[in-house]
Amino acid sequence: MNTMSFVGAVASLGYLALFWWCGWALARRALPGDGAEVLLPLSGAFCTALLAGLPAVFALGLGFTLPAVLAAGAAALGLGLWATLSGKQPALPRPGKDLAALLACVLPLLAVTLWLLHTHVLLGRDGAYWCGQSTYGDLPMHLAFIKSIAVRGQFPPIYPLLSGSEAFGYPYLSETVSSVFLLTGASLKAAYILPCIPALVSVFGSLWALGRSVLGGRGAASLAYWLFFMGSGFGFVYFLGGGWENFTRIFTAYYETPTNYVEENIRWVNPIADLLVPQRATLFGWAVGFACLYLLWRFAWQQERRLWGWLWLLAAPLPLLQAHAALVLVILAGAGFVFALVRGPRTKAAVLPWLAWAGAQAVVWIPLVFTQLMTGGQTGGSFFQWHWNWANEGDNYFWFYIKNIGLVYLLIVPGFLWAGRKLRELYAGGLAILLLAEVMLFQPNPYDNNKLLYFWHLLSCLLAAGLICGLAAKLPKKPARVLLVSVVVLLGCVGSVLTIGREWVSEYQQFGAAEAAVGSYVDENAPADAVFLTGTQHQNPVASLAGRQIVCGSSLYVYYHGKDYYGQAELVRQLYEEPSEELLARLGVDFVMIGPWERSDYAALDENFYRSRYPVWYEADGYSIYQITEP
Repeated sequence: MNTMSFVGAVASLGYLALFWWCGWALARRALPGDGAEVLLPLSGAFCTALLAGLPAVFALGLGFTLPAVLAAGAAALGLGLWATLSGKQPALPRPGKDLAALLACVLPLLAVTLWLLHTHVLLGRDGAYWCGQSTYGDLPMHLAFIKSIAVRGQFPPIYPLLSGSEAFGYPYLSETVSSVFLLTGASLKAAYILPCIPALVSVFGSLWALGRSVLGGRGAASLAYWLFFMGSGFGFVYFLGGGWENFTRIFTAYYETPTNYVEENIRWVNPIADLLVPQRATLFGWAVGFACLYLLWRFAWQQERRLWGWLWLLAAPLPLLQAHAALVLVILAGAGFVFALVRGPRTKAAVLPWLAWAGAQAVVWIPLVFTQLMTGGQTGGSFFQWHWNWANEGDNYFWFYIKNIGLVYLLIVPGFLWAGRKLRELYAGGLAILLLAEVMLFQPNPYDNNKLLYFWHLLSCLLAAGLICGLAAKLPKKPARVLLVSVVVLLGCVGSVLTIGREWVSEYQQFGAAEAAVGSYVDENAPADAVFLTGTQHQNPVASLAGRQIVCGSSLYVYYHGKDYYGQAELVRQLYEEPSEELLARLGVDFVMIGPWERSDYAALDENFYRSRYPVWYEADGYSIYQITEP
């Protein structure tokens, strides 16, 4: 189940290399005069967008199957050849200081993040699978989605954690980018991590490239980069008093870190530890979204209007990677359009590229949003609700953000006053994002509005970096400049350094050897469309390791995906405590799993009902699976 043959490894690496080469070719075609410091992250973004989009297009006719994946590969090959051969391209500029500065920023965090992914995703040990603190909650859900899409082959995919719920209602292209590698022969762990590599290159590199273009200097771009990815507030203060044990619990307690300490209303998490590693929609949404922001900056504020077609192509799958990133792009593009009209000229030649891009994007996005995301069955009737002040629970509005975000927040106003006109205009769009995130919810969980807020924060980091580097440049002596920047980095990043340290040493058992064995057996022997009755625990080997449909999953997932699951959860209880053949048939149950969790959670469990009527399909290490229907 989680092993990979040599052929599967070669095929999967070759498939990734093909798409990344195509991404590189498209990046060079889009920006023929730019150097590797821009083309490298942009190639990762195009690679991610193509991995998300091309297999999905062919899956509409072929199902999410190996033929669809191969057809997508052929299309990527054709696109790459077209981009390479259709026009004369200048030679790449010689590597210079910009590329060196980019790599000095990107490579350390890329290495750290990939190591965390390795240790936090299905780390095998003595037959069991281990994870880290940040992936303990969400990883089983992502594994279930990835595996289910590849196993069932149905497209658009059906939601695997609530039987009878056809619509996914979730940005599932952030999962299909890994499902393709299961079909090329990769293990579940490898399939999970492989597409993360170009995505991370894009996330890290695109932010640096945006900073370089907006702020005009390598130093300012690098400072903005570190303030965003490793910046933090003043949460570390809570761990300075009370003895050595109060400090060391950062590295031992579950989610008591300087960037994630709910008891003290610290909610502004480190982007690497708590967003890029555990949240796939954020990772792949940022991979495409950050690169789109870079192209938008050049299109709207650098007047490179020819880029609208490339921006459209890159952004096409964005709503089904992360809907919040698509909304951000709309808001910032709206700001750019308004300021373009104000500045003029208002000629047809000036306005037409905007209208062409908006129209083309709408043709793709509107059907995706209304047919795949805004589906029925929400627990609260609608995702859209009024809600004030994000996740603040009791603090003064400004103090909440001061202690959570820290120095960057304090520098917003002076940074805005220091900034040039174009950055101020861009930040005006950022303020619109902030306002929207502070007054309206787009999902049941208020905390998830941080998917909007971190884009505003990115722009705030540009303001802060521009101000600090501008002030440093006015200091007459180099030691004074170094001291100023060093103090900023120390105060701005110490909390995140401690958080990354905690994540580095964290380890939790995700699936024991018994659960891994159950998942392997189900994966190898159960029909692809089988429906399993299991408990509603979030660590579910049938769903996560075998990708099979279950009657009802954990409320940690189904509730926050807007599913109306309460009735089905009650039916699960009835089937364990008051079972009947009629109810089993009504729900289409093919197998019933009874293990330690079910025996613990359902006090009146009637296992004798199943043992006396149905054959035992699997039994080992405290797990029994009963076969309800004939194969």
